[in-house]
Amino acid sequence: MKYQKLKKALILLEDGTIFHGKAVGKEGSAFGEVCFNTGMTGYQEIFTDPSYYGQLMVTTNAHIGNYGVNDNEVESDSIKIAGLICKNFSYDFSRVDNDGSLEGFLNKHNLLAISDVDTRALVSYIRDNGAMNAVISTEVDNVDGLKKQLADVPSMNGLELASKVSTKEPYFVGDENAPIKIAALDIGIKKNIIRNFVKRNAYVKVFPYNATFEDLSAWNPDGYFLSNGPGDPEPLLEAQALAKEVIKRNLPLFGICLGHQVIALANGISTYKMHNGHRGINHPVKNLETGKGEITSQNHGFAVNREEAEAHPDVEITHLHLNDDTVAGLKMKSKNVFSVQYHPEASPGPNDSIYLFDQFISNIKSN
Repeated sequence: MKYQKLKKALILLEDGTIFHGKAVGKEGSAFGEVCFNTGMTGYQEIFTDPSYYGQLMVTTNAHIGNYGVNDNEVESDSIKIAGLICKNFSYDFSRVDNDGSLEGFLNKHNLLAISDVDTRALVSYIRDNGAMNAVISTEVDNVDGLKKQLADVPSMNGLELASKVSTKEPYFVGDENAPIKIAALDIGIKKNIIRNFVKRNAYVKVFPYNATFEDLSAWNPDGYFLSNGPGDPEPLLEAQALAKEVIKRNLPLFGICLGHQVIALANGISTYKMHNGHRGINHPVKNLETGKGEITSQNHGFAVNREEAEAHPDVEITHLHLNDDTVAGLKMKSKNVFSVQYHPEASPGPNDSIYLFDQFISNIKSN
């Protein structure tokens, strides 16, 4: 237990609003878009999810760090959030299957975190005023200087971030003798997505964000996948061009989250930045094809234009978010293409939507 006096810290929002807290360990400043996740567990997976690159994460669960960390509970090779904001940070932790403390994990990855924040007030403010850029800092006496630096931080709207998190070189996962080959475009891919393909007896080749259709098709895959990832989908022109080529040839295509948005854009359906996005592991979605409800894991700040999707002659909305009726899933009527706005692989979250991986494998086999 840490008994020493913790250094004062603050959160400065771009509109000038300030919230106060204490530094968990590291001192300094971290900039990014402030957002919140309502999940009660899974903080390590959230912190390492590439979709959160460049964001200051507010955790709404009151206790963070209480079960430590596990080396297997990561979704990428490093922490991807820009900084952590929480209420109670647990320096003590208890779990049989652990590999150390969250404090040690944050220090290893040089992440700035602040605790003792009124997160309920902060989240309420974000919900009312929308996601915005912010800075967390231990420089509590340098508010004017922080404001000047914050003014230079680019907006998430129009920001291309896939290149920051994508693999630099292609790599393989799984059994090379597996009967199914899936070419995955990494625009921020989570490890558990790849694990789910491998579990279904598929051999996966993961390609960089700017790979072309020719690059992927040269491997002669049976199916194509567009991953989740951070930032605005509109600047991802190469990924959109790739999706258009796959669609034109009626090859099996599946997209998750950012990949779902890229598929929409490839069909001429626009996307937009949401007021504060969906981030949590208990988001209700209705499957319009089965009539069943699904509790889903979600993490996105952009969404697909519903009116344009409904008006498109070759696109059908398959899933809707029940909280705000935003588009949660699409499929093409005449092509072997579908996508969802949420995370069927969860990690963290429920497995209600795991069937979507089976659906993709079935689509590949029937192609």
